[in-house]
Amino acid sequence: MILSITEENYIKAIYHLSGEGDEAIGTNEIAAQVNARAASVSDMLKKLKRKKLITYQKYYGVRLTPEGNRIAAAIVRKHRLWEVFLVEKLGYSWDKIHDIAEQLEHIRSEELIERLDKFLGYPKFDPHGDPIPDSKGKVNALKHKLLASLRKGDKARVTGVKDSSAKLLQHLSSIGIQLGTTLEVHDVAEFDGSMLLRIDGKKNITVSRLVAENILCA
Repeated sequence: MILSITEENYIKAIYHLSGEGDEAIGTNEIAAQVNARAASVSDMLKKLKRKKLITYQKYYGVRLTPEGNRIAAAIVRKHRLWEVFLVEKLGYSWDKIHDIAEQLEHIRSEELIERLDKFLGYPKFDPHGDPIPDSKGKVNALKHKLLASLRKGDKARVTGVKDSSAKLLQHLSSIGIQLGTTLEVHDVAEFDGSMLLRIDGKKNITVSRLVAENILCA
């Protein structure tokens, strides 16, 4: 089934909003995610329903059908594989790759994506720590915990971010935090929840509660 780029973007948005295909979601959430008016969203949902990619009933929300979920997982797989390629092979920083991968994810050649996967060594996670679906759409996610949930004396390794916006990623890079960075909590401020951390056993930094709530650890 050949879909337009807009249709693919809607399918992917529903996939992300629904916890990668599991939960029913509202049209307002979709409108916010794709930055579209409610009327435009309703028209697109009717089109996707006719193509049997979603189930949609007023007041009951939107769900992906098995075929819709398969297509969405394939789009996400392409996006995340291209992000790995951009970082590992072309030297892009992790804050520069999302918009480029948004364009590359619409390439239709399945053979190219399988060759890309093999070329990269079958990576399981993208540069932001998000799991890469396999060729059958299966996702093996790590069990993460928020940095903000740690207490004084706890140690952890950075495994991802909740917010992959360029501003946050640039900020983390500027203070020396990236995937794989080891963190030890030296203190947590009672007043505002800011955290004093030792990173990679080398230097101490302080991060705000907001930053700590967007760093995933294991």
